[in-house]
Amino acid sequence: MSFLIRSAPLFLIALACAPAAQRPLPSQPAPDALHPLPSEREPASSQPAPLIDVEVFFADPEIAGLQISPDARYLSFRRPLKGVMNLWLVPRGAPFTEARPVTNEHERPIIWYFWSADSQHLVYQQDKGGDENYRLYAVDLEKWSSDVDSIPSPRDLTPFDGVRAIRISVPDEDPEHVLIGLNHRDPRFHDVYRLHVGSGELELVYLNDKNIAAWSVDQKGNLRLGMRQAEDDSWKLFRIDDDDLSPIYSCDWQEDCGVIGFHPDGRRAYLGTNRERNFVELELLDIDSGELELVHRDPEDEADFAGARFSRATGELVCPRYVGDRWRKYPLTDEFKRDYERVREALPEGTIRFTSQSRDDNFQLVFYRSDVEPGATYLYERESGRVELLYRERPDLPREYLARMESLRYTARDGVEIPAYLTLPIGAKPGPLPLVVLPHGGPWTRDFWGYNPWVQFLANRGYAVFQPNFRGSLSFGKEFLNLGNKEWGTGHMQHDITDGVHHLIEEGIVDADRIAIKGGSYGGFAVLAGLAFTPKLYAAGISVCGPSNIKTLLRSMPPYWAPIRRQIHLRVGDPDDPDDRERLRSQSPLFFADNIRAPLLVYQGANDPRVLQHESDQIVATLRDLNLPVQYLVAPDEGHGMDIPENRLAVMAAIEIFLAEHLGGRHINVREEIAEHIDSLTVDPKTVRIEAP
Repeated sequence: MSFLIRSAPLFLIALACAPAAQRPLPSQPAPDALHPLPSEREPASSQPAPLIDVEVFFADPEIAGLQISPDARYLSFRRPLKGVMNLWLVPRGAPFTEARPVTNEHERPIIWYFWSADSQHLVYQQDKGGDENYRLYAVDLEKWSSDVDSIPSPRDLTPFDGVRAIRISVPDEDPEHVLIGLNHRDPRFHDVYRLHVGSGELELVYLNDKNIAAWSVDQKGNLRLGMRQAEDDSWKLFRIDDDDLSPIYSCDWQEDCGVIGFHPDGRRAYLGTNRERNFVELELLDIDSGELELVHRDPEDEADFAGARFSRATGELVCPRYVGDRWRKYPLTDEFKRDYERVREALPEGTIRFTSQSRDDNFQLVFYRSDVEPGATYLYERESGRVELLYRERPDLPREYLARMESLRYTARDGVEIPAYLTLPIGAKPGPLPLVVLPHGGPWTRDFWGYNPWVQFLANRGYAVFQPNFRGSLSFGKEFLNLGNKEWGTGHMQHDITDGVHHLIEEGIVDADRIAIKGGSYGGFAVLAGLAFTPKLYAAGISVCGPSNIKTLLRSMPPYWAPIRRQIHLRVGDPDDPDDRERLRSQSPLFFADNIRAPLLVYQGANDPRVLQHESDQIVATLRDLNLPVQYLVAPDEGHGMDIPENRLAVMAAIEIFLAEHLGGRHINVREEIAEHIDSLTVDPKTVRIEAP
């Protein structure tokens, strides 16, 4: 579970590369059939790793998003059907070869779905062309059969055009209903509805005319709490008493406070908060008296509380977690301690995460990952203690040729310590290496230790890969987070990236003449800022859905960001404030494009609601008019990312060619159909016309 509200909204989400080509489903393997796992493999060669095809990294996976039904009868997962990611189902214990599709989406992949608590329906979200106006669809499993030609038609639960449906809660104690939010009355605000999944009937629970940004529901499915930003910019938590809102807790806008979930007694709620302290801690809040009780804080005193696991059977808290350089978990109950120890002993060193569980907690899915293991999913049975390997993601990816990711810390120019990760290619010869810098999106997210397809793809091509968690990144405490306030572009968020690159140059790790920067969303902004404000540092840049003008970005926010708009202005700037307006202009790379000397590759989804195409159009047109080198790719059927595999493979191949040309790295000749798709996405900068967003 995660916070419903953070002091910094994740409004520019880092791009995730979805990823694997359609092949026959594997049969369910024996427990050791897919070993060795990374810790058991042979040491990497001192020679460069063989080149691995881009499709092995970035095509859609054979299996992804495995979940177990609440009654433990079925395993559901996402897998391509006729080239599009759909939902599939297989009885628990049956081989995956017996799996059959339950949806038949033809155009856009299914990315996100969940089980109804009564195990009778699968519910998934779908938008149009990446516009993020999601509808919810239900698949009735009683209509499903093993006949692949008899796929049931889904029911549209939210048949409203231009409306964004969000899931709020799927309560086990009200298994026929889910609580959802709909902004069809007012596009700025989500009203709360109780949805009967079987019939599609909607019942209004709360009319959101009070600017509520997040909701909390107890274990019985009752709407109990809401949070909004007050006129004094603080975040206030309210108890919902029919139509009245009673304030019970608040925190400053530069602090975090958010409800994690309800205690089984229904009287208290788990609250993550760093009010009057640096790190987020977990507390219990009595919603009648306001009394607080400390539950857990980081034993190492270095990281924010980052989430928790609760027993589905009892609702009790069983395991809080934290993430510094790596994830750490702290089992609290004897039963979960035994579960965790059994799983930990059965798997190699790496990160394990309990992802999905049956209603009685007896069956639990466990996802394992390391820096050189894309992922393996296991089925753990509490009663027997058995840990059974179900499948490994990307079985065709040769783990022995993947590069290790190392944590590092360096000191920024003003003395602040910056955490980061560095990955060096296998078999690299002594001496400086070409480098690709990967600033994360968000910006209020962070990079993690573990497998990253971008990192491994670039390392395989011979590049060192640098991932700085610049100030403003999450989980390192509110002091570090707030050091990033209003520090875009010419500020310390960008300086931290620059200082990290200089550190690697000074250490003799990278070649100062062969450095590129690539990022998506806020990371794309950091690319443009790096090229505009430190033009001598980079030899090339790749911006994926990156904003170029902070003012136009902030003025084109989706309407449903209205409840967090003030928070964004406080963290970044208000384009309607005269003082902020001038600073925002000075921080925006668009107005300093004439400084840019390095060639730039820009990718943009035409339907992106977060970073409008206008943001990419204006930097491309400006560079064109300055006779500076720019290559432009636009996907007409994408939003804020690359969900369509053909687009993803084409963009990755274009990036590979671009980097090889400007940094001298290795590359594979592009297959004809991918080259043709690159051509179909390519926009001639001469044709770009600037229109107001």
